[in-house]
Formats: sequence, structure tokens, C-alpha cells
Amino acid sequence: MYIPSSLPTWDNRIAVVCVFLMVEYPQSPEELAVALSGISELNFQLPDPFDDEISDYEFEQQVDNAWKICDRFDLQTDIWRGRILRAIREREKRGGEGRGTGFLNWLKEREISKSQAYSLIELANSADTLLAEGRLSVDSINNFSKRAFIETAKSSPEIQQLVGEAAKKGERITRREVRQISDEWIAMTSQLLPEELKEKAVSGSIPPRYLAPLAREMEKLPESHIKAIQQQAAENPEVDTVKHLTADARNLSRYLDAAAQVQTLHKTSVDVEMALEEALRVGCLNITAELIKQAAVLENTIAKLYATWKRVASLSDRLYVDTGASTPNLRLLLTCLDRLAGEVIELDLGNGSERIIRLRFLTDNDSNS
Repeated sequence: MYIPSSLPTWDNRIAVVCVFLMVEYPQSPEELAVALSGISELNFQLPDPFDDEISDYEFEQQVDNAWKICDRFDLQTDIWRGRILRAIREREKRGGEGRGTGFLNWLKEREISKSQAYSLIELANSADTLLAEGRLSVDSINNFSKRAFIETAKSSPEIQQLVGEAAKKGERITRREVRQISDEWIAMTSQLLPEELKEKAVSGSIPPRYLAPLAREMEKLPESHIKAIQQQAAENPEVDTVKHLTADARNLSRYLDAAAQVQTLHKTSVDVEMALEEALRVGCLNITAELIKQAAVLENTIAKLYATWKRVASLSDRLYVDTGASTPNLRLLLTCLDRLAGEVIELDLGNGSERIIRLRFLTDNDSNS
């Protein structure tokens, strides 16, 4: 996209319109008319929702067409916004001072958050990569919804290629189509799924949307558990079996991830793998996985609580030193907060309950805590 540095005097705003329409900058009013011809699509008339002479089918067709046009322009506009933001950021990196403050100030002036800006830049980078590698053409981008394009950009190169081919054929690509293509690809190519399941997918007995989640969950598991799931799937390649195995694989993954984070288990001789097998055997894997997960949350909460308590105690001591008889209200404040900053933490549960929780930290390095 080329935009002259010295714009014709008849309208500087034309350049911005051309950027959003993804057309070359016109050099004359005649060329401008051609350049703006595509924008006439936005001059549609929405059907009257109170007109009984319009059938529901016709009404839905008209509003759906209008929505698709808006969706297409939203995507193109955001891609170009990302490119604009990327150019500003790179310019700031090259010659700016203040370590990016110029770029941040530019965003602030236009009420754009930093996360939103980098999301747009990522979208522009994805679009440029897909175009440069030939997986998409400029024309085929118009066939994508915005969310479908983002979903495609996050997919593997193989999925991008398949989606790009569908878009080049003129098919309307929504996020549902992207997920469907992705599920079909995984169901047919995953090395983790047994052949019995793949044959069922080919015959249509098991839809790919059931097999893809199973394959994704199996990728997170160690080899021993993968083999067990493969054996069960091969023995009974049915939809219900796939659903059950997917849930088991998900719980296995949760269990293993949580167990690796529980410090208490690291200091014991418990065989985590054997405990897992026993949970599987008696059918309580879900409860066990949730228990391990909550144990990890509790450990993390205790660590944060201890760090916060130490901070409160330190601030309380500093404030006590800096105050005296001339600040009776501050001293009263400190006295009240001593229930949280002292050796024993006291907390009234409230909500009409008379129960009080008392906690005391005991550490090897600090016998007084």
C-alpha cells in the first residue's frame, strides 16, 4: 500500500479511506470514484422488522448479508489498524527516545489499550504471514469472519492450508468451519488415535468432533496412560466410549499437572502413579484429580498469606515507630490491626456467625512467628 507523503489538497482524508478499503491511493477525482465504488456495499437498506409482507426467510437473508459485509470490513480494518500500529511501534524503536513511551502516548491519545494494540499487531502479523506464504489470497480474506480469521491464524500450517483452499473456492469461513476442518484433520492424521477409531471416522460412524478432543487430551499424557486409552478405544470404538475416554484423559491430565505442583507430595514416599492407577480402578479419578488440584491451590494460598502477613507486620512496626502520643487515632488503628499483624492472626467469619478463625505461623527459621 503506497500513500504519497504530500497529499493532494482536495482531501487529506481520502488516504484514510483508502487504507480501510485496501485500495491504492487515487491520483485524481476520477480514480477516487473507482476506488470508492466498493464502499457502496455499506449503503444497504435494512428490512423493516415490522413489515409483515417480508417473509422470515427473506428478512434473515437481508440482515445476514448486511452482517457479513460489516464483518468483512471489520476484519480488513483491524488488519490495517494492526499494520499502522506496528509501523508506529517500529518507528519508535528505531529512532524514538524514552523506551517506547512515544508509542504508549500515541495509544493513550486515541484511547487504545496496550493489550488491544498488541492484539491488532498480532492479527496484522498473522495476515501478512498467511499472505506471504501463499496460504491465503487478498481476495479470499473477504470470505472470513473476523473470529474465524483469528482462529485460522492460531492453527497449524496444515489447517491453515486447508482453510485457505476452502476460502479460495469462495466458501464462507466462520469459526465453526475452521473448527470442523481442524477436527477432521486431527481425526484422520493423529498418531495417537487407534486405526479402529479412524476407520469409524471415515465411515461416518463417529463424527470427527468427538475424536479431536480425545486426541488433544491424549497429547498431554505420558506414554503409559496413552497406551491404556488406545487399548480401550480399540476394543470398543463407539461414541460413548470416546466420550468416556476423553473425560478420563482430561482428568488424568488435571491430576498429573496438579500433582507436580503440590510440594507436600514431593516430601513424601507416596507413589503418585500407583495412586492414580488405584483411583482409575475404583472409579474415583475425577474426585482425586479435584482433591489434588485444590491441594495445590491451598499451598499457593498459604504461601501468599504468609508473605502478606509478613508485609502487614513490617508496615505496622514502621508506622508504630513513626507515631506517638500526638496521633491517638493512628495508634488506635494499629491496635485494631494487631489482630492481623500479631503472632496469632484472628479473623471473625462474620455473616451472623460467632466463629473466629485463629492462625499461627510456625517456621524452622523463625520460632517466634
